[in-house]
Amino acid sequence: MSERNYKGPKYLTEAHGSIPAFNSYEEEAEFWDTHDFTEFKQETQAAKVKATTGLSANVQVHFEPDTDHELEAIAREQGLKKATLIRTWVLDRLRQERNRHAS
Repeated sequence: MSERNYKGPKYLTEAHGSIPAFNSYEEEAEFWDTHDFTEFKQETQAAKVKATTGLSANVQVHFEPDTDHELEAIAREQGLKKATLIRTWVLDRLRQERNRHAS
């Protein structure tokens, strides 16, 4: 995929119970302008949340456009932000390296 033809990530959500899938921010905004979350309370379940604090460094990494788009797609598939996906991969690799040096 060339950078010139890339039009940005597509906005597409999945349907959840009686909440429909949306194809744009505008479409979703229109829906929530006329609906209240409490209408769907019976369809929800508690989510486990992990809060992180104390991250001390910010590192900028440059990728070719195709690599960047691929990372975006993988992150989107996993429901993550691209930075979270990359951070997870780096931490996994560091853990592997530690284990390799410990053995």
